Amino acid sequence: MDVLSSMLIPSLDAIGPIQLLLNQIPEDSLSPIGHNLWKEETECLQWLNSKAPNSVVYVNFGSVAVMTQQHLLEFGGGLANSKFHFFWVIMPDLVVGESAYLPPEFVGETKERGLIASWCPQEQVLNHPSVGGFNTQRLEFNHGESTAGVPMICWPFFANQRTNCYYTCNEWGSGTENDNDVKRDEVEMLVRELMEGEKGKKMKKKVKEWKKLAKNATDPHGSSSINLDN
Repeated sequence: MDVLSSMLIPSLDAIGPIQLLLNQIPEDSLSPIGHNLWKEETECLQWLNSKAPNSVVYVNFGSVAVMTQQHLLEFGGGLANSKFHFFWVIMPDLVVGESAYLPPEFVGETKERGLIASWCPQEQVLNHPSVGGFNTQRLEFNHGESTAGVPMICWPFFANQRTNCYYTCNEWGSGTENDNDVKRDEVEMLVRELMEGEKGKKMKKKVKEWKKLAKNATDPHGSSSINLDN
């Protein structure tokens, strides 16, 4: 912010997290459009209700991210080998040039502890008590760990994702990073560390602090609210 202010304009105001500011707008004023361009599958919330607190890994790579079929298989293999419950959002065009495909053995092995959907009400999922970790490419932080208190595994690919990943993992202590050339052994290790390891416990403590700071910033007299009014 300091650098951009000196380079671009004299007054640059930071607002956010956006989701907490949106939550303060009366619901009927947003209902004609909502704030999601994809149809949300809400059945996942009932599934999450049946799971223990902090027991589910939520995976969502966003609506524009793409990967190779091999990376999809490697990630799925690591997720399956971790043995944790997971909720995974897979867009139909997630794989470059073809439909995303998971082999029958993955489906068979994980059917009792995994759920896959094409989209979901993300804010509700992130704030659900059963969700204990978030694996994502998105890294925009309009919502996510700063508003829901959920630690992250980051998989950055382009634009500001790398910068946000650096801060999440190295400055804020609220996440860890997946290697670009994803391998199932690494995915398994990162998920286990996130959900039950000592580093995961430290990250969970940190995200609770960031959640509190985010709430303070978006309260009526908080810095984000004041900046938004300005």
